[in-house]
This record gives sequence, structure tokens and C-alpha cells, in this order.
Amino acid sequence: MPPLVTPLTPDRTLDVPSLERLIARLIAAGVDGLFVLGSTGEAPFCTDALRVQVVREAVRAAAGRVPVLAGVIDTQTGRVLRQIEAAQKAGADAVVATAPFYAVAHAPQIRRHFEILGARADVPVYAYDIPLCVHTKLDAEMLVELGAAGALAGVKDSSGDDVAFRRLALRNRAEGGPLTLFTGHEVVVDGAYLAGADGVVPGLANVDPEGYVRMHAAFRAGDWTAVRREQDRLAALMEITRVASSVTGWGAGVGAFKSALVAQGVLDCDQLPEPFEALDAGDAEAVRALLDEAGVPPPLP
Repeated sequence: MPPLVTPLTPDRTLDVPSLERLIARLIAAGVDGLFVLGSTGEAPFCTDALRVQVVREAVRAAAGRVPVLAGVIDTQTGRVLRQIEAAQKAGADAVVATAPFYAVAHAPQIRRHFEILGARADVPVYAYDIPLCVHTKLDAEMLVELGAAGALAGVKDSSGDDVAFRRLALRNRAEGGPLTLFTGHEVVVDGAYLAGADGVVPGLANVDPEGYVRMHAAFRAGDWTAVRREQDRLAALMEITRVASSVTGWGAGVGAFKSALVAQGVLDCDQLPEPFEALDAGDAEAVRALLDEAGVPPPLP
């Protein structure tokens, strides 16, 4: 279930034709769903109006072929509820929310936050565990209890904490699997599958969806040799996120994905939201070289 980049025009409006091509390509590759407005999808940089436009256009382009999950990332409960209402009206099939952030919240408030979201949303709610950005690590026992109570449908784990993920998977299994568990880490999906992940939400799948679809099929078939082989290849391809020198941090990773998609003919432009700028020509060429090395061809016209 790829977390889509948000294609932008040079003047940073939504590039709808590029979004349509991206979605068509991902669905043709065999993905099981689309996740818009996550971290890869630039949610923290989007105005409320742009968020609604992204969800609406993604739902239209998907045309019911796969579910569309929408990030409703915002600072506090009331603001998240507004994002949920807007995403639902735009047609999202489910929403994905982090813990509250900016104002300090502790365990009781975080639990109550997700209880409120689950009670008031009309679509399934998934918890997004990304402590690097929100400065809170979601507790495994709390998540499973919220799943058993019906407040949460699942978890997207982008914590980078493999030990905590295994604890979550074990606890979830012991309670009968109330949560669907996704890993957000492109290069350790094989390990997450072994630990108990049900699926993967990899930003790199914007660039190589077929690879992740093949790996998931191999996992479902129990072919761990094929899982490892595909994961090793994708881990090498992930090096595109490390070659940038003109942009750092978040922009280097998402900028690399967008530059790769331009090279593949999927996006018209690799623009990033302010205050970031697109990768420079040298960085874009380095991305193209790694695509060639990994044997990732441009999509057919």
C-alpha cells in the first residue's frame, strides 16, 4: 500500500495529470491500496484545501479499484477530527492519524485521543507510529487494547524500533489479531513479515511498485528465498535517497522519489513544497544512474 508522493507543478499547485498517471501505474502494478497525505505525501506542508483536493482526486482516479487511506495528521484531537470530516467527505475509505504533538501529551491523553477518533470517525482509523516526527512512541499494549475495543483498525509502524514492533506483533497475535499491522520501512520488510506484519507501506513503491508487489506475493506463498532476494534488490535501490547534496533531511528522500518518477515519465515535475527546493541537476542525474543500476526501467507509454 504505497504512501503516494504529492505531485506538484512548478508553482506548487497539485499536478492532477501526474497524480492520475502515478495512481494508474500503481494499480496496474497490483498494489492493494493507496495511502495519500502521509509523510511521503507531504501532509504537514499541505493547506487544508490542498489536502481535500488530494484526497478527492485520488479517490476519483482510483475509481473504487483499491481503497484510499488518507492521512489526517494534525497537532491535537479537535484539529484531527476536522481533518477526518474533510477526508470522509472527499471519499476516503479510512484515515491514518498520529499521536497528538506540539503540546505535550502523556499516555492517558494519547489513549483518549485515539478513543475519540475511533468513536467519531465513520471510517476505520489506523494509528501512525512515527516518533521521529511527533516525539511519542505508541505503546504496544495500548494499541492492541484499542484494536480489541474497536477504536483502531490497525497500525502503520514507522518507528524504526524493530524490538517494539515485534512486541506489538506478539501482543496482537496473543489477543487474536485485532489490528492489521503495516511496516513503513522499505529496507527491512522481510524482517517485519517474519515478526508478524500483514503488509507494507513503502515510499520507495512509488518508484518500484512491482518489486514490493512481488515481495508481498512471495511472503504470502512462504517463499522466503524470493522475499530476501527482492528485499536485497530494493534495499540497494533505496540508496537513491542518500545521493542528494543539494537538499537534506525529508526533502532528500521525497525529492529522490520525485526525481526518479520524472525520469520514469510518471511525473512532469519534481517540485517540493516550500521551504524545500527540488533536487539539482547533479543529484537528479545520480538518482537516474542508480535506477539504471537497479534495472528499474521507465514505465511503458
